[in-house]
Amino acid sequence: MELLVERAAALDVGKDEVVACIRVPDAAGVGRDRQRRRQEIRTYPTFTSSLEALADWLQAEGVTQVVMEATGQYWKPCWYVLEERGFQLLLAGAHHVKILPGRKTDVGDAAWLCELLECGLLRGSFVPPPVIRQLRDLTRYRKRLIQAHSGECQRIQKTLQDAGIKLDSVAADILGVSGRAMLKALVAGQRDPQVLAELARRRLRAKLPNSATPSAAASATTTPCWSGWPWNTWSTWSTWSRRSPPSTPASTR
Repeated sequence: MELLVERAAALDVGKDEVVACIRVPDAAGVGRDRQRRRQEIRTYPTFTSSLEALADWLQAEGVTQVVMEATGQYWKPCWYVLEERGFQLLLAGAHHVKILPGRKTDVGDAAWLCELLECGLLRGSFVPPPVIRQLRDLTRYRKRLIQAHSGECQRIQKTLQDAGIKLDSVAADILGVSGRAMLKALVAGQRDPQVLAELARRRLRAKLPNSATPSAAASATTTPCWSGWPWNTWSTWSTWSRRSPPSTPASTR
């Protein structure tokens, strides 16, 4: 098969060590084309100082292209170190290594990848430039934070629903200024619905009955409601709790 990459290297990256294989021309060898090749395999730890030593060895051998298998997140430190040295890098998928018959070893995988690279049989995965990688990491982390915040908000809403508190029926954001103040008061032991309602701020105060116009207040219909624990009291403010009232207690008959 035709030789396309004269000085090639392949890395089999693991968590604690990386196996490097190089294939370069050997002037003392015999034969032609691929038969006059020298292959050497070395193993390095994955610490930064060891990866720098690996890069020095590859540069000393005149390697121009380096391929590595995309193994979890372990390939990234090797990629970053070699990227700064100016190597032409290629990130190969795991399916290229699976083609190798027989028992798989790190040494065998590295040698197999190196042979594929020098023959031009590998297609690399897309790896964005450093600026795009940093932006991508930032946006992905922001997305995870938003998902975690939404999950906690839904958990609080479920807990309030179980307690019979219809805070999310009037407050679009229960973790806003008003919602946090009411939740903090509930945790502190406050059970008076009127006191809790007075903690409403800004636009939420427009939903209080006493903030409406006289004509609107006169036409409004208020029915007793049972807000349940922890607001375990009767209230005429039906806006905050929309559950159907239970049967009248015997003490009020």
